[in-house]
Amino acid sequence: MKDTLQPGLTFEFKFRVPENKTVPHLYPEAPEFQLMPKVLATGYMVGLLEWACLMAINPHLDWPKEQTVGTHVNFTHSAATPPGMTVTVRVKLEKVDGRKLSFSVVADDGIDKISEGTHERFVIDAAKFNSKLAEKIARAASA
Repeated sequence: MKDTLQPGLTFEFKFRVPENKTVPHLYPEAPEFQLMPKVLATGYMVGLLEWACLMAINPHLDWPKEQTVGTHVNFTHSAATPPGMTVTVRVKLEKVDGRKLSFSVVADDGIDKISEGTHERFVIDAAKFNSKLAEKIARAASA
């Protein structure tokens, strides 16, 4: 982690919602989702909020050797956003506690606030993480 990774860091990201990020596309094999409205799916919204946090901090890491993984999400999803609208995500790095990073996040679609909450990420050494993951995969294969 670079010295520039400090609380108070802010970032804004805009994303135009495509049709393939709506509820029916979340799990195409789930017939229940197929009947639901074509609005930004909560699952995709969470990924979008995480993505904004990633973009905020990656310049302050030794990327790609250092990466981050999400460890906690606490977001509302308070308004529906149809495809074609642009979501603006604003993140703020609130706290750096060793390798644990805590963010506040707010998102709107130009009409409504669609989400607000907090997110935590943990800085990892990608090679070490991938090595442990390979060991887990090997254990699962032999179980």
